[in-house]
Amino acid sequence: MVYQLGVIFFLALLLMAIARGVALKLALVDKPSARKQHQGHIPLCGGIAIYLSVALFSLWQSDGVPHMAVYLCCVTALLLLGVLDDRFELSVAPRMAVQGGLALVMMLAAGMRLSSLGSLWGGEALQLGYGALLVTPLAVWGAINAYNMVDGIDGQLGIQSCVTLAGLAVLFALGGRLDTAFWCLSLIVTLAAYLLFNLGFFGHRNRIFMGDAGSMVMGFTVLWLLLSATQGDGAVMRPVGALWLIAMPLMDMVSVMLRRIARRQSPFRAGRDHLHHILMRRGLSARQALAVSGLLALALAVVGLSGELMAWQESLMLAAFMLCSGGYFLLVREPRRTTMAAGSPAADR
Repeated sequence: MVYQLGVIFFLALLLMAIARGVALKLALVDKPSARKQHQGHIPLCGGIAIYLSVALFSLWQSDGVPHMAVYLCCVTALLLLGVLDDRFELSVAPRMAVQGGLALVMMLAAGMRLSSLGSLWGGEALQLGYGALLVTPLAVWGAINAYNMVDGIDGQLGIQSCVTLAGLAVLFALGGRLDTAFWCLSLIVTLAAYLLFNLGFFGHRNRIFMGDAGSMVMGFTVLWLLLSATQGDGAVMRPVGALWLIAMPLMDMVSVMLRRIARRQSPFRAGRDHLHHILMRRGLSARQALAVSGLLALALAVVGLSGELMAWQESLMLAAFMLCSGGYFLLVREPRRTTMAAGSPAADR
């Protein structure tokens, strides 16, 4: 297995380098602006290279993800949508329409849906019935936007995704689903290759960004794996445990949206009110903010894993999660006068 992961890692490095050159020729780059404070034109090719890696090793191991053909069709559509968004900055409406359509494809063609919330109140599991047709698209939108919005500083999306995938790999392995566990590990080593470029280990001139294409693909992939892990006969964890594995992106998205709505702004508008922005305004460097948010995500994921392995009561895990969410919301609050309004010259996603 180590040999296979090594092959995937070096293949991903090669694809990153090739995609970077192609992105520069096609002008698929992130340009500095008042809202985007980086130096030079950075290729938005990380997501494309990750998609190509996923497509290649899915051919190598077609059993890694349930309904692989449907999954690949969905992420291909998301990749194209993301590339168009990176190039032309699409409005919210077409993005949400395509994501909602893919949620329907996921439910109808693959039977992947959020149909059970588990035994949150004890006794029988809470089944959504036809409500799954409404809740599943909301989960798709939530996951895609959570991972899109968390991608605000170098390394953030890659590390947050690795934490979630590592937790899933452990649970799939313990549940006897070794092929899916290996698929999660393959994604982790692919993200590791991306992080080497993104964080400048090959020099500042060779940096790349994930782009909306990558964040959409990663958000959808994480949701697909979480549904596979929590729903149906092959479930390896309870639905409440999934909240802890994606706690950081989920808490950050919800808290940011609530604050923007409270300011009577669109929750989808850009702004520098995410955790990493707030940490940096409180004196941390970008790398320090990345470390703090990464360690926090890891700590929350460990709590979720512990709860699953020790079979903590689901209602207790949900109550603890809601308590942590409330604490997180209070932690990242800032006085109104220090919070940059969305759309201001220094605003970000």
